[in-house]
Amino acid sequence: MSKKLSKDAYGGVHGKDYVPYISDNSKPGANIAVIIIGLVLSVLFAASTAYSGMKSGLTVAAGIPGSIIGSAFIAAFAKQKGLLGKNIVQGMASGGESVASGMIFVLPAVLLIGANVTFLEGFLTGVGGVLFGVGVASLVHNYLIVEEHGNLMYPESMAISETLVASEGAGDSMKYMGIGFGISGIITVLTGSFLNITNNVISFVNETFYKWKFELEVNPLLLGIGFIVGIDVSLTMFAGSILSNFGILPLIGYFAELAGIDAIVWNDPGTAIYAMQVNNIASSYVKYIGAGMMLCGGIIGAVRLIPTIVASIQETLSAKSSDNDSSSSQGTIILLGGIIILAIISFFMSRNITMAIVGVVVALFLSLLFVIVAGRLTGTIGTSNLPVSGMTIASLVIITLVFVVLGWTDIASNKSLLLFANFIVVSIAIAGGYSQSQKVTYIMGGNKNEMQRYFSLAGIVGVTVVVGTILVLANQLVITGDNPPFALPQANLMSTLTSGIMSGQLPWVMIIVGVVIGLVLFMLNLPIMTIAIGFYLPIATTSIILVGALVRYFIELSCKTEEEKESKVSNGISLSSGLVAGGSIVGLLGIILQVSGVIKGIGPSGFFASNTMAAILLILLIICTSIPIVTSKVNKHE
Repeated sequence: MSKKLSKDAYGGVHGKDYVPYISDNSKPGANIAVIIIGLVLSVLFAASTAYSGMKSGLTVAAGIPGSIIGSAFIAAFAKQKGLLGKNIVQGMASGGESVASGMIFVLPAVLLIGANVTFLEGFLTGVGGVLFGVGVASLVHNYLIVEEHGNLMYPESMAISETLVASEGAGDSMKYMGIGFGISGIITVLTGSFLNITNNVISFVNETFYKWKFELEVNPLLLGIGFIVGIDVSLTMFAGSILSNFGILPLIGYFAELAGIDAIVWNDPGTAIYAMQVNNIASSYVKYIGAGMMLCGGIIGAVRLIPTIVASIQETLSAKSSDNDSSSSQGTIILLGGIIILAIISFFMSRNITMAIVGVVVALFLSLLFVIVAGRLTGTIGTSNLPVSGMTIASLVIITLVFVVLGWTDIASNKSLLLFANFIVVSIAIAGGYSQSQKVTYIMGGNKNEMQRYFSLAGIVGVTVVVGTILVLANQLVITGDNPPFALPQANLMSTLTSGIMSGQLPWVMIIVGVVIGLVLFMLNLPIMTIAIGFYLPIATTSIILVGALVRYFIELSCKTEEEKESKVSNGISLSSGLVAGGSIVGLLGIILQVSGVIKGIGPSGFFASNTMAAILLILLIICTSIPIVTSKVNKHE
């Protein structure tokens, strides 16, 4: 068998005429070993994505790292299942990650508005979203995957397929992921909840005349994310932080000092405006400008999707389905399961029957629209670039306005609408991951019904893990002030918008200023949401992400050939995936042990609490991550 995909995999033939990489797919790809491996990876990627996403505002798609890790485990424990088994595993890994990359946008917002969320509420709205998203996406499977073969390129699906075909080289990738996991784990133990014996934040704050703040958190998880996303995204995010901390913040600080003695901060009556320090300005004013920028980016993104929504629905309705097997009935059952679960939970989480009915109708309508869009956009830009936050913001604003018009404006009503939004965001995120995994299945020659079943199972397991993770971290998530443990940019925006619109107490001047800045960025054809997230996130987060991107940039510059650059970047991405996984898993474990009282960090003191110590740690981190990549051998391709 050739170890390369045919050119037909990328188009040139009608989808019905495409011959998969494995033409004889009569044998199932899953057995007990494959399912266990897939469930382990779905748990791993759900937990690590939830932790890292809430910390950085960015998530890393699991398809490629899942295919690499899965290939190694399949080779060790289920070799007879070969590529079809590896395909099932990568799909299940993606299922866990997809749930997390959506749920962390909304569910923590329930805690941020001052309400409580039970495990059952989070679990059922999440599971309903998984089943609805998979069900709707399965109904348009033939159109998106087969009929549009070659028109919708599914770039990440093709990259995963190529990774699976070349999976005999997974040993090297596993080695670098292991190195990254070790580096990240050790530093996280030293600086995080386990021991907490050394400072890991380089901090410079100026409180006089020109107020500004620069910080850098020495966090291997964030450095790994920077290496993966690259210089363009990282530099764009950092530009937002520069504007926030060295432009807007000093400007507000200058005018604040001119305020009279009786003028107080709008949301902090105990603080006089003229006496505001950097952190007061950032939390009470700059933060809301960033929220306005993200709101602008989300709405513009949603408006720009209108032609795609219309075209997707028209083409989907006019496309003839050739699904004459059990996939249609299986998909319909899954879809109905999602609708029934939402209907049931809505009567328990809503304050009255009218709210339950309205919430279900609006949530199902918006989910249906955006799930179809998500499936189509995945075929164009992949799941890593899927505008989940933009679609969620648009949905949330619509639901909030409906609730306000109907007079449901208290905290309990706010909680209900956020839980409906949790259903929507999970539906959108899972639909993208599902479509991507099914395209890989189509290319490789796997069974789509089998992928549908096990992807759904992985999604449900992912919901369990993510809800559990959020509840375990609940006390950490609501901590505010300077450098909170979790930045939660999207969840903070959701809570700010819904509670502010419902109470009528949003600082609209700040929000409108952010919207105007967003419009200017749009007119300049700049990525609004990326800059806005950088504006909103602590500069300590965006600066270390930029360091990771710079490590990759200089490694690429040092390579003499394209083959060498491709090989070292690939090894670097594997190592960075290990950094993300190690920092997430070890960090989460440390917090669990701390909350349970098993361990208690002593806290840094003396020299170990200084900027110098954090700088030394940063240098060590850069050296430890760079040397294995720079000294790696070039992988020869056949």
